[in-house]
Amino acid sequence: SGGQPRNVQPFSDEDASIETMSHCSGFSDPASFTEDGPEVDEEATQEDLEYKLKGFIDLTLDKSAKTRQAALESLKSAFSSKILYEFIMERRMTLTDSIERCIKKGKSDEQCAAAGLACLLCVQMGSGIESEEIFKTLGPVLKKIVCDGTASIQARQACATCLGICCFIVTDDITELYSTMECLENIFIKAYQRDRDANGVSSTHNTVLHISALLAWTLLLTICPMNEVKKKIEMHLHKLPSLLSCDDLNMRIAAGETLALLFELARETDADFFYEDMELLTEKLRALATDGNKHRAKVDKRKQRSVFRDVLRAVEERDFPTEMVKFGPERMYIDCWVKKQTYDTFKEILGSGMQYHLQSNDFLRNVFELGPPVMLDAATLKTMKISRFERHLYNSAAFKARTKARSKCRDKRADVGEFF
Repeated sequence: SGGQPRNVQPFSDEDASIETMSHCSGFSDPASFTEDGPEVDEEATQEDLEYKLKGFIDLTLDKSAKTRQAALESLKSAFSSKILYEFIMERRMTLTDSIERCIKKGKSDEQCAAAGLACLLCVQMGSGIESEEIFKTLGPVLKKIVCDGTASIQARQACATCLGICCFIVTDDITELYSTMECLENIFIKAYQRDRDANGVSSTHNTVLHISALLAWTLLLTICPMNEVKKKIEMHLHKLPSLLSCDDLNMRIAAGETLALLFELARETDADFFYEDMELLTEKLRALATDGNKHRAKVDKRKQRSVFRDVLRAVEERDFPTEMVKFGPERMYIDCWVKKQTYDTFKEILGSGMQYHLQSNDFLRNVFELGPPVMLDAATLKTMKISRFERHLYNSAAFKARTKARSKCRDKRADVGEFF
């Protein structure tokens, strides 16, 4: 601890692109395979990576808040782009202690970075005894920040998300699951009060916290026993539509997608499920799916209409627009709201590393029922890669075909016709 930040360079995209773990790890970016490139000494590269990471772990104890935050962000970047199970296993308690200290003692930005790192730590470790130990240490600290009205909204928001994700990954204890859901529930139910607190003071600045708590709670609902799911549906299904009138676009979308998921779960538990206010709800959803208010930004309207068309189809027709996710040589189909909610949550925290983790992370592959990782040897990868010259030819042909197609509509020699 106490080292100078200039002695250790931040974890960069260049570090992330180095193949260090297995033959299949680099396949997440086919362009990373260069033509006749020099062979990389994987052992030396791994040692260099681990040396950097050890330096970052030490810097999380530095006296400078700026240095600690930079170290946390660098560790986040590394954890999201590589599988580092063995390295983390040996240092999990040190990392847990550092994260706990940063959440307790740090300011808003540092707390957010530490909460994000805690999520990635649990994603790396997967579900097991070691992760349970991490959550036993960090869970109470996260709950305390989430419920602390004096803490910054950003820190509470990050801790709410972290609490939901970590609980989803590690909790086998049903009591702990219910306790965590209750903590999150106590946050987002305040949004039902039409953005007014007990004193009648506007609290719209809390909306981002309410959204994070709602989404984290919804994620945990997907792993609840059916009898508990029924209770939660009865409790919230008639209240959630009130959030569709919120001024915040992200809250409207979060409420709409949660409603779609609740309807999906309700119909799974009871094929004859009936919702009394269906006509009123579909009217609201249809209005949002066709919203043309001029005071809204065009981008916001486009996004809202797209989401609520799908939500309306889910509520009215029990339909879900299947999406396909490609990662390496594999494909995954997202064919229900539960799967979409889970995918979106992990995509949010892993960012560009999501495809790599879907290929190589045993925990995520188990969540999405993908089976063991597909291991590809160097020879197979070499046959699958596209040379730079072939890519150039393909792009040129595609460009010419596109230009030709567009020219038919733009040909100046074409008759324009008469105007009436």
